[in-house]
Amino acid sequence: MFFVISGFLLTGQLARAAGRGPLELRRRWSRMVLRLLPAAATVLIGTVVAGAVLLPEGRWNQTVREVVATVFFVENWQLAADAVDYAARSNTTSVVQHFWSLSIQVQFFVVWPLLVALVALVAGNATHRLHTHLTLVLLGVFGCSLSFSVALTAADQPQAYFHSLTRVWEFALGGLLALWIDRVPWTRGERVAFGWIGVIGLLACGFVLDGASVFPGYAALWPVVCALLVLQAGVTRSRYGVDRFLTWPPARRLGDLSYPLYLWHWPVLMLFMVARDRDSVGLLGGLAVIALSVLLAVFTSRAVEDPAVRLPIGVGDTYRFGAATVTVVLIAASLWQLAATHRDRPSDGLGGPENPGAVALVDGAPEPGPLLPAPVSVYEDWVRVDEWDCSPLAGFRTDVCTQPVEAPPSRRVVVVGDSHLQQFTGALIPIAAQHGWQLTTMLQGACPFSTASEVDPENAECLAWNDAAAAEIAAMRPDAVVTLASRDVRSDRTEQTPPGFVERWQQLDELGIPVLAVRDNPRFDYSVPDCMRQEGRDAQACGADRDDIYAPEPPYARREGVPPNVTFLDLADFVCDESRCPAEIGNVLVYLDDNHLTAAYARTLAFVIEDRVVTTVG
Repeated sequence: MFFVISGFLLTGQLARAAGRGPLELRRRWSRMVLRLLPAAATVLIGTVVAGAVLLPEGRWNQTVREVVATVFFVENWQLAADAVDYAARSNTTSVVQHFWSLSIQVQFFVVWPLLVALVALVAGNATHRLHTHLTLVLLGVFGCSLSFSVALTAADQPQAYFHSLTRVWEFALGGLLALWIDRVPWTRGERVAFGWIGVIGLLACGFVLDGASVFPGYAALWPVVCALLVLQAGVTRSRYGVDRFLTWPPARRLGDLSYPLYLWHWPVLMLFMVARDRDSVGLLGGLAVIALSVLLAVFTSRAVEDPAVRLPIGVGDTYRFGAATVTVVLIAASLWQLAATHRDRPSDGLGGPENPGAVALVDGAPEPGPLLPAPVSVYEDWVRVDEWDCSPLAGFRTDVCTQPVEAPPSRRVVVVGDSHLQQFTGALIPIAAQHGWQLTTMLQGACPFSTASEVDPENAECLAWNDAAAAEIAAMRPDAVVTLASRDVRSDRTEQTPPGFVERWQQLDELGIPVLAVRDNPRFDYSVPDCMRQEGRDAQACGADRDDIYAPEPPYARREGVPPNVTFLDLADFVCDESRCPAEIGNVLVYLDDNHLTAAYARTLAFVIEDRVVTTVG
């Protein structure tokens, strides 16, 4: 809806200005800087200060990244990148996430005047030609953007939601209405009907559609068309018109605060829930959030927004003022990042006396000491195989990544499967370095190596990816393959070895390739680091009894058809002791979220599984 309104207002202004003469783009952009940047910077600085006090340390790095993206108005692209980065799945809803829509609007405010100026140049001085040319261009933009939006939404809705090009059609429709709103003589009664249909449709849309999961494809036409109807209705001055309520003085005053209120409401809401340690606010909490947001909006409007717009400075000074404002935000974010870096700890001592990790299950527990990874970096403790030599698996977004080596390897080992295998690769890296092997990973989130799509049976992409990975392995003929032996390890003993796993092992057996099949690690119903932060390191709630998770006999022991090329590694013995599967072992956090091993703990596994791995690989 906001994109439609922006397209309507800006296109109308630009079309009228272009009809009078050349567009003064630098002056127009300078006014945008004064109108938008000071208030946004004020909110960002306030959020940085409040976030450093209230947010858990584990959320600091993510928030700093998004603050920096926001001040450059590319927050939507940061979120779009995170949407396709499986390692970003531990990210929580950010306190500045709402800036994604403002980022798209600012990008539109920069590009749209250039588009109109180009069309005006082609049309010459004739106003009627400008109207016709601009109409045709906007129709083309609308068609291309909507088609792309529908296609990307169907293929990857989370990425499409934040992608700038999937939203341009909404601006274009608003612009088309601005060009044609006074060309069709609607009666007052028709405009009254338009207004009510639009408002009722917008209200109904909020109840019927889950915009976060279906937008911005064709489903977004509903609220967009409703917004167009309200704009077309305009001011009817009818006692029955919806504009009678929309122009009510309190509503207009609230509209005057709409920009700072938009900026403040989200960080206030998110920080309130963090401070209260809740995932909802309730009635009284909601009223408190609204009241505080309005107060901050009033302050920002009067002390920052209005004075900034009235600054008596020229175009050049405006840009210098904007650069200085951005610099202040970057300094605040940098100081917060420095604080996060200071609280982080190097991982050099992993496997040693102070942080033995998995070694403690063999040699005994050490004295309690500082945890690795540090809480400030635990959510990002992924095994980053994407820093290796990577190339796309044919036809897929995920890569085949090969570990760079200085000399010809003595063995080539492929690790194939889902993100649990990605983390287990952290245990294989030091073993490979010790024995001169080269590792290659083929990884797809939520898609273990099988002849079926195990996590989501309807996921045709997972099935196709598995086939492509199997073909790539057959072409490589590695010395060994490491993959999962089981999946879905939860309380009530849900662990299973699907038939599709065995069928893939049989295919590798026909190729003469040994398989190391690793028993899967547990999954929990909560974030383990969050649980430890809330309950304490010794809390029993942040782990599980081994008997509740693992059966004494693993499921692959009962599975028929297991070929002779498969050797099993029972990971249960290395993430659990005799009775418990704890959240930390040997002063090392075992999990970075609800089901992934930390890279730190995986590294300590190398000390206790090396002999078994070497026996399989040779």
